[in-house]
Amino acid sequence: MRRIHSLFAAARAWNSANSLSRNHSLCQTQANSYRNFTQEAHFRAPSGKPAQYRKSLSYKKSLSYKTERAGKSAFQAIVKVPCKDPPPPNMEDQASPKPNLQGKRPTSHQNPQQGKKRQQKKMRKRERDMGNGSTEEVLSFDVRQLRDSLPEDAALESLPVPGSEILLNVLELSSTGDGLALQVDSSAKQIYVVPFAVPGDVVRAKVYRHLPEEGYSMADLISVSRASPSRDDSRVQCGYFSKCSGCQFQMLDYTEQLAHKKRIVMKAFKNFSNIRPTLIPAVADTIGSPLQYGYRTKLTPHFDGPAGPRRNNTATFAERPDIGFMLKGRRKTLDIEDCPIATDVVRAGMKSERARMDRDFAEYRKGATILLRESTRRIPKDGPAADAEAEAAASGPMVKVETDAHVDWKSCITDNNATSTEYIGDYVFHNPAGSFFQNNNSILPVFTDYIRQHIIPPAPENGPGTPVKYLIDAYSGSGLFTITLSSLFQGSTGIDIAESSIDFARTNARANNLPTSQANFIAADAGELFKSVHYPADETVVILDPPRKGCDASFLSQLLAFGPRRIVYVSCNVHTQARDVGVLVRGEFEIGEGGKGTRYAIESLRGFDFFPQTGHVEGVAVLNRVDYDAPPPHTTTDSGT
Repeated sequence: MRRIHSLFAAARAWNSANSLSRNHSLCQTQANSYRNFTQEAHFRAPSGKPAQYRKSLSYKKSLSYKTERAGKSAFQAIVKVPCKDPPPPNMEDQASPKPNLQGKRPTSHQNPQQGKKRQQKKMRKRERDMGNGSTEEVLSFDVRQLRDSLPEDAALESLPVPGSEILLNVLELSSTGDGLALQVDSSAKQIYVVPFAVPGDVVRAKVYRHLPEEGYSMADLISVSRASPSRDDSRVQCGYFSKCSGCQFQMLDYTEQLAHKKRIVMKAFKNFSNIRPTLIPAVADTIGSPLQYGYRTKLTPHFDGPAGPRRNNTATFAERPDIGFMLKGRRKTLDIEDCPIATDVVRAGMKSERARMDRDFAEYRKGATILLRESTRRIPKDGPAADAEAEAAASGPMVKVETDAHVDWKSCITDNNATSTEYIGDYVFHNPAGSFFQNNNSILPVFTDYIRQHIIPPAPENGPGTPVKYLIDAYSGSGLFTITLSSLFQGSTGIDIAESSIDFARTNARANNLPTSQANFIAADAGELFKSVHYPADETVVILDPPRKGCDASFLSQLLAFGPRRIVYVSCNVHTQARDVGVLVRGEFEIGEGGKGTRYAIESLRGFDFFPQTGHVEGVAVLNRVDYDAPPPHTTTDSGT
């Protein structure tokens, strides 16, 4: 210990000497002094031990090693001697950050290394999404095709610095709902993606990101300098339009919205199906929603957590946080009081929840999503209406809807674990309030009727043929298609991998008085979906309604191996739908004995507008099995053959 105290004393003395001079000779003297001091302190191997002993485990456990390490660390902590004068501060490094041509909007005090890692992470995500019908991939196709249609650049021009405001001429709408534009008075082919703009608009926009590898730039809409003939801002019914990321088309006539969604389906099969254009039939007109506003039966506004440390959830809100939806193009929540595309009772529930948060915001330590789900209680006209009114008065916000035969009491559920009830015509469905179910009830009767009309194949021209008697509803969920189509078949089976969904499907079958022989439901493993069904393939039709990511290769392989007579593919993402339909048309997963295999031909394609005012479209593809001996059809090439 005396040696350590001596070491500390010497270190303090050298540190004092350092304050008098910073020249190189003093640094060298101090370095020599440290070496001499360590020798005088006898930091050496014990007598009789070889030099290698210092590296051994026994030496590291000895008092000499511990004393040496402690003394050396103490010396280095106290003596901080620069060997030369420090360089003057770089004022350029302390200035405002330079524009980042490939990053997000420039921000102050950004750690370059952290920003680089964040950008690499985003690039990896973008690469994963490419090929999966992601927004980035869909936009990339649209941009590339627009660039190819333009004349060559007259001259190379530098891109505007992010943050610059420029005039843009909008040429077309992308499949993502954004405008694609060129800079006014510029011969460059650089495409600018600007939201809330329509073809024919001339807009002022602020550039915030360049993506040179993708060939386009991102910009925010500032104002409309010259409106397109198709733009009519008097149609807009939401005060948050052009800020909220939910709606894109409120300024457009509904007929034009439907025409655009037809083009989305056409481009999806052109770009993603990887089959010859001659194998793709003409896309039928998009079927519109009976309601263009007031149709959404479910909303999920959210709020972010409080500022401050979040590791132990110790931060608190000083006031009610912003509650709403994402600000377009930014990771920021926009405070929204009302949403006109929601049903009346959901809008009332939104106001009620905002009032509750005014009182209870201090109880939250992190952000959350608020569920607003419509539920219906149907009372016959000759039933106990007075009792229903009394119940309505005690159950919070409710809306009364009368028809010739019954009275519907609409309520808003905010508990994810509660059960919601919904009617489609005369069919009733119960679901967990937080689970997926179609969110536009007004179009569901039209939609399910269309499926009923197209689920059975037309009679063959050369005779009666083999009738279709059985239905398999893959991705059945709570039984929407199995139940609404069951009367057309001798047997119907809904299959899903989620036990909870199957439980509700069975409950719904009983609620609609359907016996198990007519509407059966089974939970099956994803790798063996068709092994539990023993219907003859020639007499079976399969309906698919997968999630947005579409079907995986394993499922498509099973489907081709089973080879049903007819397939009806329903999808909320027409791009992954086109990809999967292309696989079925090529029949590339399953070749049977003797070179025979199964592939399909597309009978019809059509879109349904489940979400008016937005860029989303639901797709329905009808396919028929084709047995063949020759190789399957070739994929597309650059020449389109």
